[in-house]
Amino acid sequence: MYLFLFLLFIALILAGIVYMLQSGSGKRSGNWIQFFAKGKEAGFTIKDMDQIKQIVASCKIQDPAGIFGSKKQFETVIRSMLNTLRLSGRREEPATQLFLSKLFDYFKKIEMQTTENKIRISNSRQITEGQSLRILVPGTGVFKSEVVKNFGNYLTISRPVNSKVAASMQWNGLKISVYLWREDDAGYVFDTEVTDEVFSKGISSLKIEHNDSLFRTQKRKSLRVKFRKPAFLYLVNDDDNPHRLEKSAGLRCMLEDISDSGCAFRVMGQASVSMRFKVQFSLDKMPVCIPGTIRSIEYNQQGNTSLVRMEADPLPIGVRNHILCEVFDMLPEDDEDELPFRVIEEEADSAKQTKQAEPETIDQGDEL
Repeated sequence: MYLFLFLLFIALILAGIVYMLQSGSGKRSGNWIQFFAKGKEAGFTIKDMDQIKQIVASCKIQDPAGIFGSKKQFETVIRSMLNTLRLSGRREEPATQLFLSKLFDYFKKIEMQTTENKIRISNSRQITEGQSLRILVPGTGVFKSEVVKNFGNYLTISRPVNSKVAASMQWNGLKISVYLWREDDAGYVFDTEVTDEVFSKGISSLKIEHNDSLFRTQKRKSLRVKFRKPAFLYLVNDDDNPHRLEKSAGLRCMLEDISDSGCAFRVMGQASVSMRFKVQFSLDKMPVCIPGTIRSIEYNQQGNTSLVRMEADPLPIGVRNHILCEVFDMLPEDDEDELPFRVIEEEADSAKQTKQAEPETIDQGDEL
């Protein structure tokens, strides 16, 4: 008798579990068992999942487990949390920022996987004209080149140049390795052979064979978005706290893009790779400071300006979350700068008026 009751009890429990698993599409309860299982696979703790469950319930998401595979639904979860934090005033609490950072990390993972599948290439026929290239000739050196034309049967590239190698070098028949970096994608490399030396679009060029198998390297680690905004630039004193906000105006610059791992900006003058700077600006009426190290520079000699790409130091969690709000377009539309950063706008307007009134000159104090 006891054995029968025990078996009946077990059967009822199993029946309940099966019912919950099969009720994942139900509008009220949702499938919470799958929700917790998928959340654990995604790297969230039980405490995190309890918080996410509350947000999911408040958003009335019908399939809770589905948020871990849906960019749109997970974005809804983060936006709901941000709205709640703005109303409650609990945004600056360390525990809150840590939880928000975990949500952003997972959302970034979903976004990067989605974007990567759309933009990655698999063969050299997909390389666009104008793409910069690095050509490795074994035993000779590395040369600069770019794609001139891309035909179905071959790829035409500008004649590679290297200041240390004679321009009269013979290319026909050489086996080479081609390296390239695609913006917002990754690096690629493939081996090929030069089939002819020609003139294309009026310039000395090479024909090289296509390759249907590209090796993808150096995948990007963060999402970068266009971000045109005036900012101040300061040299970093490593003896001081590089994240400390400066109260006085620095060297004017213009931000071009931003991510949680760095930024790009234009500035008068010329800098050097490995120099240490920090960029300071206003974002959603909050001061933001990004210290980091210069990794690459595109110098325009005619205008004496540099497009600088800077890799950021590890950012405080609150600053990183705030930047990711901008990256994922989750900040309010109204973003009017406030003091002490309003001076940026005033100086920018003054510079614009000066530029209209007279030819552009270089202030010696603005040199890097």
